[in-house]
Amino acid sequence: MALNPRITTWPGQRVWLVGASTGIGRATASLLHARGAQVIVSARSRPALQSFVDSHPGADMVPLDVTDASAVRAGAEAVLARHGRIDLAMYCAGHYSAQSATAFRLDEALRHQQVNYVGALHLLEAVLPTLLRQADAGTAAHLSLVASVAGYRGLPQALAYGPTKAALINLAETLYLDLAPRGIGVSLVNPGFVDTPLTAQNQFRMPALMQPDEAAEAIVQGWGAGRFEIHFPRRFTLALKALRPLSDRLYFAAVRRMVHV
Repeated sequence: MALNPRITTWPGQRVWLVGASTGIGRATASLLHARGAQVIVSARSRPALQSFVDSHPGADMVPLDVTDASAVRAGAEAVLARHGRIDLAMYCAGHYSAQSATAFRLDEALRHQQVNYVGALHLLEAVLPTLLRQADAGTAAHLSLVASVAGYRGLPQALAYGPTKAALINLAETLYLDLAPRGIGVSLVNPGFVDTPLTAQNQFRMPALMQPDEAAEAIVQGWGAGRFEIHFPRRFTLALKALRPLSDRLYFAAVRRMVHV
């Protein structure tokens, strides 16, 4: 059963993707552009955004830093001034660096927090009033947050990254409870390993590694099916989901066997 209004027709949809200079965000923006959506991309890198706009005629860009609340507010105002509404806002900005407690770096942990989680809060402040007004007027409104399966439970080398994604998962669930009764769609995207500049730094084998365009297809299919959680690749994510209800003793033992720590 669909938990969200299904999005199956993209021409005319105004979609703002925050964190779309590379990886999953850029691939999703490219796919939606191909399907006829009015795509607006945001990120810190103006050259990367300009490259996207140059190769996707009709797309728009709003450069910003997600850690700057005033910049995100100004970005939302610019999107509304140019395009009139925001049918779907997607937060896909992310920062990742492997870290363990034996080599803890506070600056890196806080950087993860600011980009992965606080930036999402900045987007909420900027777009929720608009989405609520649109829903009250009977206009489409959808909010999508990109977290990670790393947020399901604790994992080695994810001391800085995992907790921020766990926070996003909880945030998306709470947003759904608050906003679905108002007619606003809320979706949570939990990717496994996707070949992006973030995962390129990993020094270990990444099971079921996907390409960004495959991830984009899975996301758009999930929106079309009205899913709340969109997770992929399912042969990998379903295995991780099976570990979640285990007792702590069994879970820790299973993870240690998997990663040999």
